[in-house]
Amino acid sequence: MKMLLFLILLLVYTHAEASDTELHLGRFSTKELTGWNEQIIGLLKPKTAYTLIRDNDREVLVAYSTKSASGRIYTLNLEPREYATLKWSWKIDHTIRKGDEKTKAGDDFAARVCVFFPRGFFSKKRAVCYVWANRLPKGEHVASPFTANIITVAVDSGEELAGRWTFHQRDVQEDYRRFFGEEPPRIGGVALMTDTDNTGETAVGYYGDISLVRSAKATDGKQKDQKAKETPQKVQKPKDQPPKAVKGNGEPSPPPPAIPQPEKTFDEPKPGEPDNKKQPPGATTPTPAAAPQPPLLQ
Repeated sequence: MKMLLFLILLLVYTHAEASDTELHLGRFSTKELTGWNEQIIGLLKPKTAYTLIRDNDREVLVAYSTKSASGRIYTLNLEPREYATLKWSWKIDHTIRKGDEKTKAGDDFAARVCVFFPRGFFSKKRAVCYVWANRLPKGEHVASPFTANIITVAVDSGEELAGRWTFHQRDVQEDYRRFFGEEPPRIGGVALMTDTDNTGETAVGYYGDISLVRSAKATDGKQKDQKAKETPQKVQKPKDQPPKAVKGNGEPSPPPPAIPQPEKTFDEPKPGEPDNKKQPPGATTPTPAAAPQPPLLQ
């Protein structure tokens, strides 16, 4: 049944893009649980109780588990190269006595945060789960006893720090490359789970705020694009004018003055009078020929 929960979590996949420098998934410190949907295993299996409480001077999400298993997931659709760093804090009361990361019977954790990577077919979906390990030494990792598509990473281990808050950040893109030997697909979701259904024990896990941080390269690229949009376009200079003539002393010569042209005047003859001024002496004015008439219709 534990495997069924992971498969359900892997299937949940909705569209939620982000553009901020840091994407705040869990703002538990502000009493905010928006976006964190509950996932259960079957109808008969007890559910882990998740609730917001005040722990000393801050609000946190606490999970109480007694022979139970259920999780909370925040679905995403992000490029891991843009949001590569996962940040969170957590605390546990104690580890699980019968817990064993290498066996199905011992696959329970007081605190676990998983990043899911949908990749095509149902059986090919993968996850990297960061846990407060029971026996696995800090810094080591193993494949889940249920499937090789889930890698369990011990970021805390044992009782030494139990009862104290610890802070973590992981490069999920680099972890995926290292564990699976390929470039990661898009991030489909981040989930947290406190469970004791396999061991039948009781555990309490506390979760602080969870976020994904935008990578430096993605942030620089976004800032450059924004700057390019805000930069005004250059004003195009007018076309060059032809150079002016230059005097011998280096000063430009003024354009030559325009020479006025004499206007021609004519004495208009009065109506009915010959224009004697335009005819030589003794000349007579010829009688104009009559205009030709059109032929009569035959």
